Amino acid sequence: MMTDFNTLELHTDPRGFATLWLSREEKNNAFNAEMIRELILALDKVQSNAALRFLVLRARGRHFSAGADLAWMQQSAQLDYATNLDDARELAELMYNLAKLKIPTLAVVQGAAYGGALGLIGACDMAIGADDAQFCLSEVRIGLAPAVISPFVVQAIGERAARRYALTAERFSGLRARELGLLSETYPASELDQHVAAWIDNLLLNSPQAMRASKELLREIGSGELSPARRRYCENAIARIRVSAEGQEGLRAFLQKRPPSWQAESTVKEPRR
Repeated sequence: MMTDFNTLELHTDPRGFATLWLSREEKNNAFNAEMIRELILALDKVQSNAALRFLVLRARGRHFSAGADLAWMQQSAQLDYATNLDDARELAELMYNLAKLKIPTLAVVQGAAYGGALGLIGACDMAIGADDAQFCLSEVRIGLAPAVISPFVVQAIGERAARRYALTAERFSGLRARELGLLSETYPASELDQHVAAWIDNLLLNSPQAMRASKELLREIGSGELSPARRRYCENAIARIRVSAEGQEGLRAFLQKRPPSWQAESTVKEPRR
């Protein structure tokens, strides 16, 4: 099933996941106000669909995203502080909504990923990409700062590396992005699609409820600092999921040496297009 947008495509796979495609190929998938608003609406649809197990974020064409659209930036330069603040709040809502999505998120990166595109990638739980992808925090080259996306970039690559690349605006490759932790894995561009399929197949092996619970758990744990409150949270978390329907099914399936029910559900094949 596909939902209609002007700048995006949202596909729901019958196996139980969604793929959200950036689809402004003629503009190298650069952000403008319309795309940001449509991304927020698309994430709302994903969040409200309890049948979805995870979300894959991809882009049509040669490039993941060139960052902000130049025409949109020219318009923004002519606007007052209050209007620019409204624009920044809209972009922040997009980034925070993506980061807080209840289901796991996987970004797939090819070509260029500049500026705000690094925010989208950093806000996802996992990201993979092509070896020859190119990344850049390019804002300082045009007199700006990577302000709204900075928390997500720092979480993804660490404070020291974020300082370097935000202050120098150096470009770096997919291989370097993997070293920094922005990408989990990289592959030759010609093999990217087959590895995306393998990642999807692997995620479909997992309990949907357990993935949601684990994501919520890891958000609560953060950097892993020990405290009495966190200890109690973790104790309650495992007790709750052990007695849940999927927890019980998973344990029974393991002991009975059979696939759990959610794996059987995920064998539905996507129809040919």
